[in-house]
Amino acid sequence: PRPRLPPTFSLPFLPQRITPLQKTTFYHHHQKKDKKRRLMSASAVSAAAVAASSEGSLLAVIGDEDLVTGFLLAGVGNLDSRRKSNFLIVKPDTSRREMEDAFKDFTTREDVAVVLIAQFVANEIRYLVNEHTEPIPAVLEIPSPDHPYDPSADSILKRVKHLLGAGDGV
Repeated sequence: PRPRLPPTFSLPFLPQRITPLQKTTFYHHHQKKDKKRRLMSASAVSAAAVAASSEGSLLAVIGDEDLVTGFLLAGVGNLDSRRKSNFLIVKPDTSRREMEDAFKDFTTREDVAVVLIAQFVANEIRYLVNEHTEPIPAVLEIPSPDHPYDPSADSILKRVKHLLGAGDGV
């Protein structure tokens, strides 16, 4: 069964009004994507939702347009009273400085419990991701639709292997 979406909703990078036909087309287009990627994204959303279940906690998302749009359609988007969002869409012309600033902002905000970051973005700002050692907000690297997941580059997986003695170190 298709999820029921409101008749109209808005996203900052899409037209202000989206018709039911456009929503259906978008939904079916993304249903055809790789099942493994959908399952990994779904499990990331589930884990992040559990971690952010305390009152007022948000998920922050940094990734390409497809990844961020999927999470926004799942309901994680938020704009506060100062029009500050909890997501960053990384495009080819997005500077490393913008990615760094968004990551620093999301990891220092009191209302963010989990930062979901596409692995290709995390690779661009790897030194910042590795420096973040606080448990909250948790930083989870996730695959994006256009970039394959590389377990050897995942900072959390490296830490777990190091703690279990199965890795080469961090």
